[in-house]
Amino acid sequence: MPTVCVVGTGYVGLPLSIMLAQSGHRVLGVDVQERVVEAINSGEFPFEEDAMAKAFHQPAVRANLRASLTPEAADIFVIAVPTPADHRKRVADLSYLGAAMGSILPHLRRGALIIVESTIPPLTCRGVISRIIERHGFEVGKDILLAHCPERILPGDIMHEIVHNDRIIGGVTPEAACRAREMYASFVQGELIETDDVTAELCKLMENTYRDVNVALANEFAAVCETLGIDVLRAIELANHHPRVDILKPGIGTGGHCIPVDPWFIRQVDPDNARLIDAARRVNGEVPGRIAAKIRRAVAQISGPAIAVVGVTYKPDTADCRESPAIEIIDLLRADGYDLAVYDPYAVSYPWSQGGLTEIARGADCLVILVEHAIVRAQLAECEDEILAVMRTPTIVRFYHPAVECPAPRTGEAIASVAVA
Repeated sequence: MPTVCVVGTGYVGLPLSIMLAQSGHRVLGVDVQERVVEAINSGEFPFEEDAMAKAFHQPAVRANLRASLTPEAADIFVIAVPTPADHRKRVADLSYLGAAMGSILPHLRRGALIIVESTIPPLTCRGVISRIIERHGFEVGKDILLAHCPERILPGDIMHEIVHNDRIIGGVTPEAACRAREMYASFVQGELIETDDVTAELCKLMENTYRDVNVALANEFAAVCETLGIDVLRAIELANHHPRVDILKPGIGTGGHCIPVDPWFIRQVDPDNARLIDAARRVNGEVPGRIAAKIRRAVAQISGPAIAVVGVTYKPDTADCRESPAIEIIDLLRADGYDLAVYDPYAVSYPWSQGGLTEIARGADCLVILVEHAIVRAQLAECEDEILAVMRTPTIVRFYHPAVECPAPRTGEAIASVAVA
């Protein structure tokens, strides 16, 4: 089987490396972080992903996968590094991609295939990566094959997603798409769909922009319902009885490595025709500020309130904190001078991971649930009386939670739970 060098061994690159090694490829995983390289080589899986960790420890993977700080010659190079957005300029930051390409150039040989899994603006393969390769003396499509195959994973369920999701294989040339397809066919059980590179680049962005726009609609409905004084969850439930309506639930903001970032890449290449995309980004970007304002109102009548916050990850039941709206809310409140204690059972690498709900609530005037992990919901259901008993002012604030009523936040006598619409 072809040898593979995967540059970037994070949430995207390491699972890919594991699956390729499991299928018989000799794989080198490259990362700039020495601790990541050491962990892979010593058999320590760095993420909270049980199924993927089990695959990581299989004999075939341990035999076929090793890690290094620098690339080596290979038949296939896969680029799986972050492409964050410059939120001030609202464009893609391609510096990681450029550094990754620079690192593999000395090891390229004629006939090699380069696959970019990183999410990138349309025309990046043809307009940026091809030029880098050609400046090194190779002709793309003749000497070096180039393809874009956007990742399709979900933190918290990576193993199932990487195997069963359909994959888009976008080649700068048909031969590049065919070669890339052969690699993914070694472990992907979903459909492998060949297309050109520009279509593949845009499709990935379209997927996440579709979700962003629909989340923005739900968040905008939440704001309207608040103005009208009605329960947004009940209104959405009733509206969704229509056979062709499926409105999402509102939330505290959008997070993760895709949804808050990818829409800007479409706007970057065609701002004149990305008006709805731009509006949705603005709506969702304002939500953490609105949530912070609700928390301020919940403690407005308390002098020097102590606030306990639960949840810092970007969504429930994962340790991933990238682009987390919960962290933005926490930062906004701390900037205002509020006394905050923070707890998250999943974000174990952060200083706020210690304790539990009862411990974090002790002496607090308000317990705010920002991210409703399953374990948090279970603790609330089982220990709510105990939690309220240790608080100075027994107030629990949950957002868009259907199990409790939706009045305006109050403080005072034995308030069990307040859901904020």
